[in-house]
Amino acid sequence: MSKETSYDSYDEYKLKKLISELEAKEGRGTELISLYIPPQRAISDVVRDLREEASTASNIKSKSTRKNVMDAIESILQKLKLFKEPPPNGLVIFCGAIPHGAPGNEKMEIHVLEPPEPINIYLYRCDSKFVVEPLKELLREKEVYGIIVMDRSEATFALLSGRSINILDTITSGIPGKHHAGGQSARRFQRIIEQVAHEFYVRIGEYASKYFLNKEIKGIIIGGPGPNKNEFYEGNYLHYELQKKVLGLVDVGYTGEEGVRELINRATDLLQKSKLAHEKQIFNKLMETMVKDPQKVAIGKKEVLEKLDRAEILILSEEANDLRITYECPNCHERVVSDSENDSKTVACPKCGTPMLIEQKESLVDYLAETLKKRGKVVEFMSTKTEEGEQLKNSFGGYAAILSD
Repeated sequence: MSKETSYDSYDEYKLKKLISELEAKEGRGTELISLYIPPQRAISDVVRDLREEASTASNIKSKSTRKNVMDAIESILQKLKLFKEPPPNGLVIFCGAIPHGAPGNEKMEIHVLEPPEPINIYLYRCDSKFVVEPLKELLREKEVYGIIVMDRSEATFALLSGRSINILDTITSGIPGKHHAGGQSARRFQRIIEQVAHEFYVRIGEYASKYFLNKEIKGIIIGGPGPNKNEFYEGNYLHYELQKKVLGLVDVGYTGEEGVRELINRATDLLQKSKLAHEKQIFNKLMETMVKDPQKVAIGKKEVLEKLDRAEILILSEEANDLRITYECPNCHERVVSDSENDSKTVACPKCGTPMLIEQKESLVDYLAETLKKRGKVVEFMSTKTEEGEQLKNSFGGYAAILSD
């Protein structure tokens, strides 16, 4: 996210889900409209352009395509009447007739959203698929950090991008181990070791330039056991552009991939804006609360639903896919809401015993998140790309909450 925009995992989750849904839709012809309006574009100019597009669409040979395109343009024009000017981040509208079965059963859909960051393109596209690439670009990880974990024997280079850790390379120095020679031999041996160490630090600097220089790196963190990382940093072995991006030095007990993960765990204060650090902080708060006061934590779907009224922070897995099903009795119109997957088969009316009909299916995760957001509470989504996210999904069923007193 940009510096001006605080990271909101719920907003990101909703945008990811919408993009996935839009990508799955396809028109029978070139009749799905994607419209991107940057914040500086006048609504009146957009309306004028759409009127011109409607005039052009009137010449489409296919009767059904012509009707669907013109109906979509009209639907967009009606929505634009609600705006005197674009929102601060601009406006994105997707509209079109989506097939539902045989030809003639299309249903007009319209999706209007304000993107999480300002968009800088003005785009009108009528195609068989919606254009979602500009929205995907907004989700591209912008907070990328370079990681170097090293001692005198080896150095590992990694990138932390959002929640993903990418191990790039590991190099070794070939510095010999301890020796037992004495006197002049020991001093000569030590000079050789110091020279080899210097050459290794030069190589580390070269590899750092190879992987981090001229890249969109937010910052670099150097870690390792002992004083070698300090010798490397203070010796200015890094390219001066990378040297300026060093956020700090972190003591860790290991090198290699294990050292990279230990460094990230210990450097959350240096990685305050990263999504990985954000998830770790949220999960650590959950675990600390569980240890100090178990009554202030709800774990698992059943317990979270039971204690939803007390939830202050709702923590959900992006991979939770349970349904919330609403049933209605065709006889006495009694309604029942269930979150049990087994109930999607046959449910008897609790009043008259008549088999009930499914009135509505919705995502349980979406329902919970919207409910808590309307109450002004905090909703956090966690990815399974992290250890914490995996634990939330596998150990807690994808649902947890920190409760009020």
